[in-house]
Amino acid sequence: MRKLVSFAFIGALAGCVSTQPPESSRQSTLTLFDAARQRPIPVELYLPARAPGCTSLHPCPVAIISAGYGIDNKSYSFISSALNRLGYLAVAVQHELSSDPPLATHGDLFTGRTPNWQRGAENLRFVRTSMRLSHPGFNWEHPVLIGHSNGGDISAWLVRETPTFAGSVVTLDNRRVPLPRGYSPRVLSIRASDFEADVGVLPTDEELDSTGSCVVRIPNARHNDMQDGGPVVLKHTISRYIVNFLDGGICKSSGA
Repeated sequence: MRKLVSFAFIGALAGCVSTQPPESSRQSTLTLFDAARQRPIPVELYLPARAPGCTSLHPCPVAIISAGYGIDNKSYSFISSALNRLGYLAVAVQHELSSDPPLATHGDLFTGRTPNWQRGAENLRFVRTSMRLSHPGFNWEHPVLIGHSNGGDISAWLVRETPTFAGSVVTLDNRRVPLPRGYSPRVLSIRASDFEADVGVLPTDEELDSTGSCVVRIPNARHNDMQDGGPVVLKHTISRYIVNFLDGGICKSSGA
């Protein structure tokens, strides 16, 4: 049986993490346009309170959030809020447009969904390239990639193609694209309880032990609840895991 991983928190895991954006953070909506692909890319920006002090000489960190399929990119504000409190600029990307073909649901899903993942990876590349120019006070060199479900698969696909793109990767229950193996980028995968990932998606116990990456399962959590509409306790727990991981928290093995 696969060993899972839990974080050693200071204080109880169920301790309160605010799911509301801090008063001093700034949220804005904009649409980028990739002329080469003739494609608009809607994004939601969540600036941290300390944004005025972020400069090219002292850049603040960046996290790029990819929504699950069929879920609005504004539906992860509980994560953006937690990131803002750590001083991160959070950029939530809308990958699917109404003109896009539907995500494959039958047959060989890995092959059928590859075009979606490739398109999503191109979106993330363009977002970084474009926003590096418009927001120079942030670290676009090695952003954190965060993705839920198919958004996690998009994040994993990008790092599969370009291993040096991200400083670290966080997935919420991605199920199809294998997560990176190795020391860089470091990976946290938070798992719900109602679906299993495809064979080979999650690192083995040995790979986890040797790289410092983490796989954690939240009991009784549902895949579709890992967004703003989910239970408050679940959102608190997810936020705690992400904050501890990005803040340098140490993982320890636990039995499943």
